[in-house]
Amino acid sequence: MWQQYESVSTLSEALELLNTHQQSARIIAGGTDLMIEMERGARPGLTTLIDITRISELDTISQFGDSIRLGPLVNHNHVVGSELLIERALPLVQASWQVGAPQIRNRATVAGNLITASPANDTIAPLLALDASVTLSSVEGERTVALSDFYVGLRKTAMQPNEMLTSIDFEGLAANERGVFLKLGLRRAQAISVINAAVVLGFDGDTVTEARIVLGSVAPTVIRIPEAEQALIGQALNDDTIREAAKIAAIVPKPIDDVRSTAAYRSEMVKVLVARALRILAADEAGSDVPDQPAMLWGPDHAHVTDNALQHAVSHDVNAPIEAVVNGKAVSIATGQDKSLLDWLREDVGLKGTKEGCAEGECGACTVYLDGAAVMACMVPAPRAHDAEVVTVEGLQQNEVLHPIQQAFINQAAVQCGYCTPGFLMSGAKLIEEHPQPTMEQIQQSISGNLCRCTGYYAIINAMKEAAALAQASE
Repeated sequence: MWQQYESVSTLSEALELLNTHQQSARIIAGGTDLMIEMERGARPGLTTLIDITRISELDTISQFGDSIRLGPLVNHNHVVGSELLIERALPLVQASWQVGAPQIRNRATVAGNLITASPANDTIAPLLALDASVTLSSVEGERTVALSDFYVGLRKTAMQPNEMLTSIDFEGLAANERGVFLKLGLRRAQAISVINAAVVLGFDGDTVTEARIVLGSVAPTVIRIPEAEQALIGQALNDDTIREAAKIAAIVPKPIDDVRSTAAYRSEMVKVLVARALRILAADEAGSDVPDQPAMLWGPDHAHVTDNALQHAVSHDVNAPIEAVVNGKAVSIATGQDKSLLDWLREDVGLKGTKEGCAEGECGACTVYLDGAAVMACMVPAPRAHDAEVVTVEGLQQNEVLHPIQQAFINQAAVQCGYCTPGFLMSGAKLIEEHPQPTMEQIQQSISGNLCRCTGYYAIINAMKEAAALAQASE
């Protein structure tokens, strides 16, 4: 898929490589969009990937007075798990929680979501509503661009070929401000937005003093609706005001018409979602859908760069071996530099347990642990495994003793065709490591990225419950 893969240990190394390769290179972090595009041949001129995922201190969420900064490696689970962002940037937390599934959120970055520039990408709308800006860095220096000026067309941004997005900055919600993000998808998880809406309001008592209404997946770019915003200014947020603002919001845009929805349906749903968001803010109930202690599947390091930071850059020559620790054993494989982690594990390492169900991060059959965090192996380049630790379903059993999740699947007859089973086992094992006594909600969250085509979910959920009990009993 690529000709050259470069793993860097510093930001300056990444910028130098970008400057050298220009249009033929891309930064890869989560890779959840880029891997699919390359697999489908949608990036014919892209030959070099620059992996920044093991640069330390790029995955931090910082506060400077009222300003909040996200580093370029902050992933969606980092956002969901941040008390600061829950308090000061709730719409962004709500949007991040609805991106993909735990395995995707452990890799996919907020910066990547912005750069991909799809109008359906969930984090763009809340960050626009928070009046965010981005810092773009190159060997020539830095420049700051308001997010409202960052998008210049469908999937087009103001970034230059030699630039990298190095931070996202915004003011946190003030004491008199409230915000909410709502999304309409075709299913509860792993869904692309039919439409989404982020609304931030400022109040003086009961009177609206400031309003930002942002809509995603209704136009070629994410858009604000100033006419609807103006209808709220100086008004109390009562039923009449809400009805009028929602009506205006539905009239202004000329919605796109695509495979997920007709334009007419989008117009009607804009009215519904904006009205719903305004009612939530009027009642001050925006936090009611943020899960308490969600299932992250992110391991003891919470998917942060810690001991796995690279000490020096690695240029992955096509003939150089990938050296990794797989299921506790050191391996050195001289092939597979141009493959996904899934294909490398199956074809080169010889571990067939990890399955390919979709090759686009939808089914979870390829779930493995990479440096302790659950990920979709089809979405990870194989060179990322160099100097890393990987655990596959074969590694769950220790000293010929089945893992509690494996034993529970047998006891509960939770296996039908068996194809999806390795992914469910990996998700379940990580869940009970993270939450020894998981609630039903946490169990459902943990397997939201795993699909069983035989629809055997009742037995699988029962097995998750029993596995937790078995694990407790063995301690």
